[in-house]
Parts: sequence; C-alpha cells; structure tokens
Amino acid sequence: MGAYLGVSAFYHDSAAAIVRDGEILVAAQEERFTRIKHDRSFPLHASRHCLEFCELRVNELDGIVFYEKPLIKFERLLETFVSCAPGGVVQFIKAMPVWASEKLFQKKLISDEILKLSSKDKSCLPEIFFTSHHHSHAASAFFPSPFENAAILCVDGVGEWASTSAWIGKGLEIKPLWKIDFPHSVGLLYSAFTYYCGFKVNSGEYKLMGLAPFGVPRYAERIYSRLIDLKLDGSFRINTEYFTFLVGQRMVGKKFEDLFGACARRPGAPIEKFHADIAASIQLVVEDILLKMADNLLSETGMSNLVIAGGVGLNCVANSKIAKLDRCKKLWIQPASGDAGGAIGAAMALSIQKDRSPRLHLSRQLRDGMNNSQLGPEQSDDEIEYHLTLAGAVFQKLDQEDLLLETADALASQKIVGWVQGRMEFGPRALGNRSILADPRSKEMQSWINKKIKFREGFRPFAPVVSKSQVEDYFDLPCEESPYMLLTGEVREYASASWDRGRGQGAVNPPVVDSSLPAVTHVDGSARVQTVDAQTNPLLHRLLNIFEGRTGIPVLVNTSFNIRGEPVVFDAKDAFRCFMNTHMDILVVGSYFLKKEKQLVKSEIESWKNKFPLD
Repeated sequence: MGAYLGVSAFYHDSAAAIVRDGEILVAAQEERFTRIKHDRSFPLHASRHCLEFCELRVNELDGIVFYEKPLIKFERLLETFVSCAPGGVVQFIKAMPVWASEKLFQKKLISDEILKLSSKDKSCLPEIFFTSHHHSHAASAFFPSPFENAAILCVDGVGEWASTSAWIGKGLEIKPLWKIDFPHSVGLLYSAFTYYCGFKVNSGEYKLMGLAPFGVPRYAERIYSRLIDLKLDGSFRINTEYFTFLVGQRMVGKKFEDLFGACARRPGAPIEKFHADIAASIQLVVEDILLKMADNLLSETGMSNLVIAGGVGLNCVANSKIAKLDRCKKLWIQPASGDAGGAIGAAMALSIQKDRSPRLHLSRQLRDGMNNSQLGPEQSDDEIEYHLTLAGAVFQKLDQEDLLLETADALASQKIVGWVQGRMEFGPRALGNRSILADPRSKEMQSWINKKIKFREGFRPFAPVVSKSQVEDYFDLPCEESPYMLLTGEVREYASASWDRGRGQGAVNPPVVDSSLPAVTHVDGSARVQTVDAQTNPLLHRLLNIFEGRTGIPVLVNTSFNIRGEPVVFDAKDAFRCFMNTHMDILVVGSYFLKKEKQLVKSEIESWKNKFPLD
C-alpha cells in the first residue's frame, strides 16, 4: 500500500494532503502558513508539513497527483476566446504569458517545486499524475463519506469545462453520469450576484447567503425570465448576454445593471435594502436549481444517500433544504468542498485506483474519513510557550481541568475568548480548534464581535456550537447532527426569533432578535449549527458541559479565529498577535491562559485592522 501526495493550486485555496492505504493522514492549506488569504501559489509549506507529519521523504511517496488537467483548462480558455472574439482580447493577452510560462508546463513546475523539498535529483521524484477537477471533487465527496453507496453531486464555478457533474459511487468505484459545462454554471451565477452586491468573488459568496434573510426575493421572477432557463430536472442554461465573465475581469456589465435598475455596489459602500432583496432573490433561485437537481439525481440513480462537493456545497441554507427532500434519507457534505478539498479527492482517487485501498473508516465504524476536519498542524506546549515568551506575553500554565473552569467562567461573564487547541481544521470552517468563543445569551455579542473583533459588516451572523446530545432542545435540524457547520436549523420555540422587517428600508442594519440565544439567532430565526460530542472533540465538549453548569445552556458562539481578510490563525504567534490587536478579552492556547489586562505588549488595533481589507 502506498502514500500519495495530493495537490491543489494556481487558482485559489491551494492545499496539500497525504493519503496512505486509503486513509487521509494530513491535509493543510497554504494560506495558513503564508498568511495570504486564499493563497493560490504552489502549496510548498503545506506539502512540507504533510511530509514531515508522515515522516516521509519525497522519494518515498508512491505518487504525486494534481487536482485538475491544465491542458483541458487551456483548451477552454482558447475556445472561449475564439467564440467571443474580439471581446476579451485584453484578458486573453494578459493570461497568455502566464499560461505560456507556467500552466502549459505544470508537470515541470510541480517537479521543480517538489524538488525544493528534497535534496534528490529529478530522477528520484515519484511519478506525477493529473486527474480532472470534478473527479477530484467527486472523490473528495464519496470516498471519505460514511456510505458504501451514494449519489454524488458536484457544483462549483468551473473546473476544466464542467461546472456541475453527477456521479454514482459504489464501494471503491465512482462513475460519471452527466455534466453541465461552462459557461452554464450555478457557481458563476451566484458569484455574479456576489460581485453585483459589492463582495469579493470566491470569498464573499457566504456574505450574500447571510444577507439574503434581510430581503424579499422580489427579483426572482426576473432572474428566471431573463437570466436562466431552468428545467424540471434541474438542468439549466445561462443567458450569457447579461454576463461579462467570458470576456472581462468584471462579472457583470451595463446590461445586467440595467436589468435590475442599479449599478454594481462599490466595495465598502452602504448595503441597502435593494442589495438584500437581490441576495434573497438569487438565493431562492439557486436553492430551486439545487433541489431540482438533487431530487432528479436521487430518482435517476435509485439511491437514498447523497454526497456533495464543490464550492456551492458550502451554501448551508440550500444544503438544509436538500436534506429535507423525501428521496434524501442521508446527506453528507465534504467540509472542504472548495478547491482545497480537491487535494484530498485527488490523493484518495489515486490511492484507491492504484492500490485498491480500502475505505478504512467504514470498517472501523467511524463517522466518516475526515477526522472531524482536524487534519492540520498543531503545536506542543513547549512550542507554544516559546512563541508566547518571544512575543512578550504574560500567561499562566494550567492543568486541563483548571483551564476549562477558568475559560467557562470567563465565557459566562461575557468575555470573548480566543481558543487554539490541537490540530488545525482543514477547510473554511473553524470547528473548535482555531475558534473565537463567546456567550450566545448576550444581545450585544453579535454586534460587538463583528465591530470590535472581526472588523466586518454588522449583518454577518455567527454560528452556535452545541452538544450533539442536546441539539434538539435548541435547534430544529434536518439531520441528527451537523459536525461541520454545513446545515442550518430553526431556533426552537422557547428561543424564538423575532425581527422587524420594517427596519432597513434604506440601509441594512444588524439583526434585532427576541431570543434566549440572540448572538447566534439570525434575522430569519435560523442558525448555522455545529454539533460536538465527546468522541470528535472531547475538550470542546467538556467546555460546553462546564459552561452549561454555569449558565444552564450547553451552547457557545463559535466563529473563526481571525479578522476580516486574514486567514484563520495558524499557531500561538498568530493567535497572540490577533488577540492583542482586537478587543478580545481572553486567549487560551494549549495549556496557556492569557488575560488582556495583564499584557504589557502595546496594542495597535487601528493599524492591524487597516492591514486587511474587507474580504
């Protein structure tokens, strides 16, 4: 049985992963090392970490696999240019030098980068393989899933050609069924509206989803009649006359703006009720597409299990509605659904193809093969103490029980806690290892964290983390659990939400809710829930239990440990810097407990905030 290094790179969210004997051992994103959010460069640091974690040298790998096929992608670029010429000539001219110098020769480029990790010559490198973008997504969705058999749905912006693909997975095989090709794309459609509302493409789509509940989908019919031809089975075609992503850097132009009667919002400009209505409209349309597509796929395959990957798989509102389909008995979504997860999928696909490696988590009766996304780096207490001392931090070292008691007391007294424990999560969600935690009972907490910690828009919601055994007491979820924060649920009646839809006829304001958990109740009464148990994250689960003893509620606010535009913190050094340059109260890293008022290091909050633009 062999060890295979999977790599995704050169577009966004570069990552590396090692799979051995069909098991994911380690996976890491390059941005966490370089501190460049969505870093697209070759994942040199991530690859080095993966090799060191597995105690492997490069020449001991049985193969390196890239998550897509560059030549086919280049074919799409050329065909798109020819079909749109002379439009897009500027974009084409800009892209050609990059393709000519790098992307057409990616095998050499990958070899040269991997050699930086090895003192050996090229003759000692393992063979380099390429798989297709959507094959990587499909493999990442099915092989780590808890199902022996499942229908597979992959939906993103675009790979080489495919933007949507359907597969069927059985045992150690995945087979393609059908696909929808560029430029007809759910992901690009959603990103066009992300751009139109003034958010950054490939990172701001979740803002659009969070903004949607503030609006009314009054433009949905206009989208159906002018922008998309949607069939009953979920297949569709985009009216490309209204979009400019084929020929330019902008996603939409004047014709699109005229359709909705307003210019695209400038980043940083006020968010109006109009933008909320636009967000609500496209969210409704995309949910409709995905529901029709998923229902048809389950009907076509006769399956009752469904797995999902691709960037659109991070739309937790749509996921929750798919989970309620009569045909969908069980749903599993790859927690790193975007391009980063392609590194895992490519490595798993090659491992199973070459070695017929078993899916070990099935025989071990584990929940899935993702290890609760705890696949990244971690620091020992000695390393943590070294970095804290070097930074001039004032800290206490506590045993585990005292650490948890102190942290629970701080949280119960409305303190905001930076929490760094164990292995870093792989994927976009902080799941309790690189998190900011807070008390969900506070009416001011949501606004305070957005304004004083994250430095971001006030409407943005926060997720609750809750003990799995008690989730039904607080949230109405479509599934028994939501370990990866990829499903939404209604807040229960005795923690009901109310909101004034009359507010914000001009600007959109932070939500006003009447709830026993106001900090995690969104304006529509929903919450994006994460469930935790003693097996998947024993430390966080124990903290929830102690917090419940203090407050009567086994629920905490859980958001990623970073500020706007910054990657999630990597280590104690990053955590202390973020802690000191925000209005966070407490930092807990490994066994070390830090209070803000005890620190001697000077804060530079304004300069730190301005270092990172809105994402």
